[in-house]
Amino acid sequence: MGKKGKREKKGKGAEKTAAKMERKVSRRAKKEEEDLEALIAEFQSLDAKKTQVIELSCPPPSPRLNGSLSAHPEKDELILFGGEYFNGQKTYLYNELYIYNIRKNSWSKVEIPNPPPRRCAHQAAVVPTAGGQLWVFGGEFASPNGEQFYHYKDLWVLHLATKTWEQIKASGGPSGRSGHRMVACKRQLIIFGGFHESARDYIYYNDVYAFNLDCFTWNKLAPSGIGPAPRSGCQMATTPEGSIIIYGGYSKQRIKKDVDKGTLHTDMFLLKTEGAGKEEDRWAWSRLNPSGVKPTPRSGFSVAIGPNNRSLLFGGVHDEEEEESIEGDFFNDIYFYDIGKNRWFPGQLKGPKSEKRKRRRGRQAEAEGAGDEEMEKQSPQGPVEIVKEVVAEDGTVMTIKQVISGPAEEKERSESEEEEEDGALGQQVEPCPRSNAMLAVKHGVLYVYGGMFEVGDRQFTLSDLYSIDLHKMEEWKVLVEMDPKAQEWLEESESDEEDDDMEGAEGGEEEEESSEEESEDEEGEEQHPSVQPDEKHADYLSRTEQYWIKLARSNMGPDAKEKKVVKVAHAMAKTFYEDSV
Repeated sequence: MGKKGKREKKGKGAEKTAAKMERKVSRRAKKEEEDLEALIAEFQSLDAKKTQVIELSCPPPSPRLNGSLSAHPEKDELILFGGEYFNGQKTYLYNELYIYNIRKNSWSKVEIPNPPPRRCAHQAAVVPTAGGQLWVFGGEFASPNGEQFYHYKDLWVLHLATKTWEQIKASGGPSGRSGHRMVACKRQLIIFGGFHESARDYIYYNDVYAFNLDCFTWNKLAPSGIGPAPRSGCQMATTPEGSIIIYGGYSKQRIKKDVDKGTLHTDMFLLKTEGAGKEEDRWAWSRLNPSGVKPTPRSGFSVAIGPNNRSLLFGGVHDEEEEESIEGDFFNDIYFYDIGKNRWFPGQLKGPKSEKRKRRRGRQAEAEGAGDEEMEKQSPQGPVEIVKEVVAEDGTVMTIKQVISGPAEEKERSESEEEEEDGALGQQVEPCPRSNAMLAVKHGVLYVYGGMFEVGDRQFTLSDLYSIDLHKMEEWKVLVEMDPKAQEWLEESESDEEDDDMEGAEGGEEEEESSEEESEDEEGEEQHPSVQPDEKHADYLSRTEQYWIKLARSNMGPDAKEKKVVKVAHAMAKTFYEDSV
């Protein structure tokens, strides 16, 4: 009894500390978020000009990460929504909706009136109701200079049959956050964890909420047992019985002033309902101790549910934090978790069957088998490092190093040697190592889109698309290749001074998606001063500055400080200018 009482007191103390921290973060973040609300409102006013659904064929989407990729429940389509892009100076957020047609290997962009505001690090879940629904919760919006954040707590549903967005307003839901996880479980959306960050403070969550899809009500769960520590970016999966599995994730804590320590979580938990699936059911946490080969510690991995009652994890990064810098090792491996057997195992490519048959016939034709044995003895037993180079448009050479573990069985070793002899190993297609990619599974095929990796201080954001049949695990297929020309990187030093005054307004000639992104909005553009042919941004800003200041003032109210009004006005003008050129 005494130990139990101590645990309960300790738990209550932790809850009080968390609540206090949340209030502190909330107070500081509120001021920042008020600055961004006007910018978000301006974007929404542009979106409000759209009055009809327009679906047009288009090139593949621009580079991005932290968006959502979801499989349509009835059609052979994938749905891409939101995401972010950083070019070294400025952060871009998206609320575009793209549809990928699997059979045709083609993209289309769907413009729907009144969409959710631009965001990244949100969560999306698909349910088959009424021709299919895509539910979206939370995420974040960042200022152009990436130093201020607005965390959403809104809930939206995209009705796929009618192509209409609807905001669902229900009280009692989670606080604003990003990096959380959400799954559809029976007739509920279950949300776990995430974080909320302001310029100086942050807080990580381990709370659990359920949204009832029948009566549209939120319910904060209070599971018994000891659950996961607060975290974001974990793996969250459902079991056929309606339980929830949590694995890994990332969190950080302040160990002294201006010094944070990050934690890569590798523990695993089961959240199980003790009733018959009703909203008032009791839930309980328990610790899972899986067998097999667990993923190496990492953050930024992507997750999906595969066939045969397995969840999967792809990619990610392991950061080596030093005093002055962070060096990251990026991954492109797959790990499967067998839910029924409570077992992890790495995904291993088997190679095309036709190639195997040819090799087997070749072996049978040989006069002696001793040659094979000799080759096996010479095969490398340890990991193999493969080095690739990609040249960006500005001439920067990206060197991508990838370490592949040695195959586990003698038979596999001999086959891989033959592949190497034939040149097949060098030609094998696969996604480069990355973090924060977008995953979806349809008909047992895994699709991987976008994400990012780093080389030194430079970030490369991807727009490629790969697929692999999870039933066969034979080979990756490239559906959209990475375009080095899409890689733009502007050194921070080029516009440090202007960043202070204009919130990253000197973003340079942003990539093609910015001009594509709003070019359709001709009606909205007529409401603002138009950009003259060949007019530079500085000239446009000088000519129209008073108009934008007046517009920002009307959005922010008479009590807003002049300096903040000017900042927001410049950001609005910059966004409109880029969307027009």
